[in-house]
Amino acid sequence: MPTIMIKKLIEPIQMWLLARGQCVGCGRPLKNGVSEKREDGTFKVTCSCGRIFIYNPKNKKYRRALFDEI
Repeated sequence: MPTIMIKKLIEPIQMWLLARGQCVGCGRPLKNGVSEKREDGTFKVTCSCGRIFIYNPKNKKYRRALFDEI
């Protein structure tokens, strides 16, 4: 049960960081990360700490990459 409580506390903070365009691990701006264009028009952004995100330029939002997108 304690892990569920911790996840419920951390999730809103991670969503807030992503909404601001910052990495959920180190807090650095994702615009400074290494990005590569994907076939579907989105960008795969890798932060300097190693976390991988997907950026959608249409709605200007970041999200964590799924395992099959890496």
